[in-house]
Amino acid sequence: MNKKKLRAIIEDNTTKSGKAFDYFIQALILLSLFTFSLGTLPNLETNTKDVLRAIETICVLVFTAEYLVRIYVAKHPFKYIFSFYGLIDLIAILPFYLRISIDLRALRAFRVFRVFRALKLIRYNRALHRFHIAAQIVKEEMVLFFLVTIIMIFLSASGIYFFENTAQPEKFSSVFHSLWWSIVTLTTLGYGDAYPITIGGKIFTFFVLIMGIGVVTVPAGLVATALTKARQIEEKERKTQK
Repeated sequence: MNKKKLRAIIEDNTTKSGKAFDYFIQALILLSLFTFSLGTLPNLETNTKDVLRAIETICVLVFTAEYLVRIYVAKHPFKYIFSFYGLIDLIAILPFYLRISIDLRALRAFRVFRVFRALKLIRYNRALHRFHIAAQIVKEEMVLFFLVTIIMIFLSASGIYFFENTAQPEKFSSVFHSLWWSIVTLTTLGYGDAYPITIGGKIFTFFVLIMGIGVVTVPAGLVATALTKARQIEEKERKTQK
């Protein structure tokens, strides 16, 4: 099979063979995540561990073959390797080979990256195209919003420090220590591990909480509006192709 046909199967999920390949890889990803979860159960029998290990090996070999084929058919191999999906594909298989080649306890932490295989499912979701369009539509607004949010976090941390530092020096000992309170308050989480006890601090917190409502709702509104526009753009593209 030549490179052009392979690329059509790997990258084009509108064809029959492309869809079959996508569904096959998706099934393997789900199987791999399921066996990974089963492997964390305590007191598993030796036979069960052997079966899970065998399934894991088969899945990794297929993912490795997929990764190598994608490099082979890519028009710009290095661009794919260092792309978001290229890195996810690599991270999905890397812990398996690290475990085989190097037997160091410190490297066991890398096994956690096996759960990143779940991100491989994003590749096969058609709705991702709409999110990409939506991200382009609201890119400037989101950047401005996050800049404003960072400023609000700093201002609220500074404000609560001046109100509460004298009353609670252990919890609000500096502006930097107050940043945690500022973040959880602006995001309306409010863990309760740090809260104002002075009148001024409580009044200040009231206004911070009001601003926090905007921190939560504004991005949701922007994204919802952008997704609506993205769907309209996608429908126009489909009509144009017809």
